[in-house]
Amino acid sequence: MVHQTISSSSSKAPSASSKSKLMNRLRSTVLNIWIVGMLVACSSVPIPPQQPAAPTELAAPPVSARPDDAGPLPEPIVRAKSRWTAVRWAELPGFEDDTLFEAWNAWIKSCERPGPVFAPLCSEVRRLSIGDEPQRRAWLQARLQPYRIDTLAGDAEGLLTAYFEPVLDAARSASADFSVPLYQPPPGLAQNLPWYTREQIDTSARAQAALKGREIVFLRDPIDALVLQIQGSGRVRIHQPDGSQTLARLAYAGSNGQPYKSVGRWLLDQGAVRDASWPAIKAWLAQNPGRVNELLWSNPRTVFFREEAMSELDAAWGPKGAQGVPLTPGRSIAVDPGSIPYGTPVWLASRGPGLNLQKLVLAQDTGSAIVGGVRADYFAGWGPVAAELAGRLKQPLRLWVLWPK
Repeated sequence: MVHQTISSSSSKAPSASSKSKLMNRLRSTVLNIWIVGMLVACSSVPIPPQQPAAPTELAAPPVSARPDDAGPLPEPIVRAKSRWTAVRWAELPGFEDDTLFEAWNAWIKSCERPGPVFAPLCSEVRRLSIGDEPQRRAWLQARLQPYRIDTLAGDAEGLLTAYFEPVLDAARSASADFSVPLYQPPPGLAQNLPWYTREQIDTSARAQAALKGREIVFLRDPIDALVLQIQGSGRVRIHQPDGSQTLARLAYAGSNGQPYKSVGRWLLDQGAVRDASWPAIKAWLAQNPGRVNELLWSNPRTVFFREEAMSELDAAWGPKGAQGVPLTPGRSIAVDPGSIPYGTPVWLASRGPGLNLQKLVLAQDTGSAIVGGVRADYFAGWGPVAAELAGRLKQPLRLWVLWPK
């Protein structure tokens, strides 16, 4: 909840002009508080529709001089996996058009666990939650410097994909309908050290003995379990014996330390499919039911979970990312921390066959496949719309970090 205190430094009665200004500020405050309330009340936050774009390469945006953006630029910054080059604000495509209020909610979440570079700005970020768009834009330009991200080899263009939080039906006990277990980590699991493969977990008596009693829930479909493991977390509707349902979140708690192998890539390499999307994979499985395990075992990596209760407020946000804060649909990205530190505001530009993105996002997560200087995974939210976007998004990307001056 956002509070604002309006005070006066004078005991005199305000003039007509002062009253008018005060009423305008009150109207703005009420409107922003109403918007915040609506965001919190939603149990699912859809991503606003973006303007469709033709499948073209990213064009260099037009650069126009700004009277308040002059003078010498800072020196480049070199990180482990990227090189940052300072640029003018005019280089950021769509900067004047983004709805910054949506990104501010994600930024306030980052301020729950800020890094040392951004912690001094968090009090100002929180105050601007009830500011207007021109105030936020002016603050960004006054306090931050944009840097274009290039790879160490000098490439400014990379790859954007998307991920989502699955929503699946589950049960506490195994049955004919719910037979696919999801596990807590086994006792003694060592981080980054290989444990049993996926195939061994399904077939080895020793592996199954180590996981006995570690079942959290059971799902209907082994492919749904695989999707949840690849995404790293998910929501489950747990069916109770009395017919009721409870909602819980399964959060990432570790892995078996085996390398990740794409089942879609496995099918493509065999010439079994031409489209490696999840609908295409499920269609192939419907035609080849006897090869389910063969497909599953082509990926030796499996993921273990922990259960988290979900309040109505929790349900309005995504799972916690690697930064340790809840993700915001359409405003959180997963990055390679060797290129971009967690909690960094990032300007993202990407144009592809069906989506044109030019917006402010926050680097709040990572993933095993998110590697490289110009690489991002876009958090799409949860539910079928998010799943559809995550299944198809793969297009060129440019990134600019916004770093304190």
